[in-house]
Amino acid sequence: MNLYCIADEDTVRGFRLAGLDGEAVETPEQTVSAVLRAAARDDVGILIVTDVAAAEARTEIDVIRLENRRPLIVEIPGPEGPMPGRKTLRQFVSEAVGFRIGQDEDY
Repeated sequence: MNLYCIADEDTVRGFRLAGLDGEAVETPEQTVSAVLRAAARDDVGILIVTDVAAAEARTEIDVIRLENRRPLIVEIPGPEGPMPGRKTLRQFVSEAVGFRIGQDEDY
């Protein structure tokens, strides 16, 4: 199973430098189309999507996550950093276990 990236041009270029395949998208229509194509591929096990691109294809991504075992869809921050109001992984873990872990962060 392969990793595949759907994101802006800079992010996809970075993943390509690391040896991963991907597709650069600029519009919501391109994003939805790319997500559906990647999810239909038998060789894609993990689909990496920037949070901005994922927001453009939220309905399709949610359907894929609920109805399919693969690909695993991982949302990452884009070059601008995390979207405003989005919780960090540390915040999710802290809420799940009931206490803060590691360094202090602004909540």
